Amino acid sequence: MGQRELRIVPRGAFQRGDVAMLGREHAVAARDVGVARVARAGAKLVAETVRQHGDLPLVRWGEPSTTAGEAKMAGRLAGKVAIVTGAAPRGEGVGNGMATAILFAREGAKVLLVNRSAERAGKLAHQITEEGGTAAVYAGDVAKEEVAEAMAKDAMARWGRVDILHNNVGIGAPGTPETVKIEDWHRVIEANLTTTMVCTRACLPRMKQGGGGSVIMVSSIAGALGLMGSAGAVAYATAKAGLHGFTLSVAADYATQNIRANCIVVGSVHTPMVASMGDAARERRRQMVPMQTEGTAWDIAHGAVYLASDESRWVTGVILPIDGGLVALRAWPR
Repeated sequence: MGQRELRIVPRGAFQRGDVAMLGREHAVAARDVGVARVARAGAKLVAETVRQHGDLPLVRWGEPSTTAGEAKMAGRLAGKVAIVTGAAPRGEGVGNGMATAILFAREGAKVLLVNRSAERAGKLAHQITEEGGTAAVYAGDVAKEEVAEAMAKDAMARWGRVDILHNNVGIGAPGTPETVKIEDWHRVIEANLTTTMVCTRACLPRMKQGGGGSVIMVSSIAGALGLMGSAGAVAYATAKAGLHGFTLSVAADYATQNIRANCIVVGSVHTPMVASMGDAARERRRQMVPMQTEGTAWDIAHGAVYLASDESRWVTGVILPIDGGLVALRAWPR
């Protein structure tokens, strides 16, 4: 089977009677080692495995690195359709949306890459399809309600469902309440907060139609703790903090319809947006992190895969910091 690293899912993630939840996950029993190996064996064999062996830990093919070429579809999102907004970064390197789209596809999801630039999104779609994944491009300004609605219709026309919405669009602008330009204030609120609202509104009816879904917001430590960039960036901090309240509202309003809403709080992560800050600023950010390292876009993407997958089927309304310990530092200052 090769030398790929295996990711182990904790015992109890799937229990007797949960076969329907597996969807298109396929498993083969391995009696001697007490695990199930993921393979394309069919749902009937999954049912037989669970019937015979009860609660088994599962081993899945994983992609432990951030390299592209040798990825194998692990299937945690098999059969699902995901929309990722802000999927293609402007600068060189891998942004949060790009990494998330790649991992979603590697885990078996069909991914609609939403971006203002069709060219950048097209390059990402090509990378995903070269790996054996499925991706398509939707180009437009999804801060506009009619464009967001057309985005959701596009996913439905292509694949017949919407299971995951990853709201990744975000921008910043400098300024305190006294100095921020009002046009910058409106631009930042629209990009970070209004875009998330209208995209979510467009996808919710499709998720209800499909029996449920996962809505993921992407916030920042600036909106959570008043750290790492919120000083002198009132519009950005306000917009990101607003996403937390939006997440809780969606989680409460749609829980009975099996639609989950969670928010990732991004800490000091090195992305193309951050690269423009310069080395000195990056070093100051790194020193503030208890783990004394920068995160990467892949750290954010792995969290997003969990929140998108059925492994988090009972997780909603969570504000999840992926920050190297900054939240802990605020609670227990050194």
